[in-house]
Amino acid sequence: MAQCEVCGNEYAMAFTVEAQGAVHVFDSFECAIHRMAPICEHCEVKIAGHGVETDGHFYCGAHCARTAGAKGLVDHV
Repeated sequence: MAQCEVCGNEYAMAFTVEAQGAVHVFDSFECAIHRMAPICEHCEVKIAGHGVETDGHFYCGAHCARTAGAKGLVDHV
C-alpha cells in the first residue's frame, strides 16, 4: 500500500502523478487538487478546471483575469 503525501492515508488504490520531474502519491483526487492545483491570483480559489493563464499568471476564469488587469480574455459557455 502507498501513503498519500497530503493526508497520510495508506490506501491500496493510491495513484501517482508525475509532474515537472517529481512523482507524487495521492489517495484521492481531492488530495491531488489540494497539493497540485494552481491558485487564482485574484480570488485565491484552487483551479481544478482549465482556468486561464496570461503572462505567467493563473486565474480561475476570464472574469478574474480581467479584474486583475489582463486584456482580451473571454470565457465561453
